Amino acid sequence: MNEDGVGITGLVLAGGQGSRMGGVDKGLQPFRGRPMVAHAIERFAPQVDELLINANRNAEAYEQFGYRIIPDEITGFAGPLAGFERGLANASHALVATVPCDSPFLPLDLVARLRTALDAAGADLAVAKTGEQAHPVFCLMHREVHRSLMGFLARGERKIDRWYAGLKVAEVSFDDEADAFMNINTCAELSSLEPKAKGAP
Repeated sequence: MNEDGVGITGLVLAGGQGSRMGGVDKGLQPFRGRPMVAHAIERFAPQVDELLINANRNAEAYEQFGYRIIPDEITGFAGPLAGFERGLANASHALVATVPCDSPFLPLDLVARLRTALDAAGADLAVAKTGEQAHPVFCLMHREVHRSLMGFLARGERKIDRWYAGLKVAEVSFDDEADAFMNINTCAELSSLEPKAKGAP
């Protein structure tokens, strides 16, 4: 809980199809001796007041981590915004932070830096950015954007960038921690990162 009394709900996005990894459940793939999602949870959980996991398969396996599992309400693996919608609907706190399950090196100061920028800009949502690339699933948003998102999804929209375009967004540079946003999308990437190289995260 922050000094102003505003808590933050954290949402780990593990509801995708894993299509670039052959359709497997990415969050449960072994990485350095543990499921990949375990690394993300370990780094993310201390930054928030409540943690939820958005998963559409293997609920029992995800329940082993001790957090509440919330599947998409929209069927058919509708993408990260479907997970956002469930997180916003189920959050106990006024702010919701999101991270993907396939980023085992995510920044330990992610939420704090997003919160500073969100407040300073009076924004609806703050999103991490490295170089010219925004990382839309690494964000912090006010729970009140839920209404906007429900309307967006009800129109059949699914693209996260199009939804962001209708909000006041603060982009937050993480150029000093660019490698922390490395995500693992393919089996080849998983294998190449398995050995902990000298100086690796």
